[in-house]
Amino acid sequence: MAQEQENGTTVVIPEGFTPVPEGLGFADSLRPFYRRIVDREVSFGLLVQEQHLNPMGIVHGGALMTLADIAAANSIRVLRDRPAASPTINLSFDFMAPGRLGRWLETRTDHVQAKRRFGFCSGAVYDGDKAIMRYSGTFYCPDHGGLVVTEENAEKARIILGDDAPQD
Repeated sequence: MAQEQENGTTVVIPEGFTPVPEGLGFADSLRPFYRRIVDREVSFGLLVQEQHLNPMGIVHGGALMTLADIAAANSIRVLRDRPAASPTINLSFDFMAPGRLGRWLETRTDHVQAKRRFGFCSGAVYDGDKAIMRYSGTFYCPDHGGLVVTEENAEKARIILGDDAPQD
């Protein structure tokens, strides 16, 4: 899938990535961003646009941290194979290089583990083959979905939790 940029250049979205639907609160600030799940491996991709930049003209650290947080929590959810959100307890970052306008950035998890009440995940955000930020975190794994599903939020629950979301 190719995505045309405002400046007329075209960025190719790697195979298997699909747009993350709107309606996810703060995560919508990353739009356009994408998700791919193959077996139990979760990746998120970000097509860097003007709204992702800081005043220095590089990707804002908050955008990269948000992308990493979403990727890590989703990696734990998929590993657990349970329709439950995994709230962040701790997340640390090491910034190694700047993200640039018009580039495709992608998360790659190198470790994910889930215990009874806690999940652990580490990985990196890449620009091609170059890691630009490393992340490592601890997440709470509740024994419930964390969402009360009503008619008003049923679609959002399905987006967040997948097809396993409880039905109203």
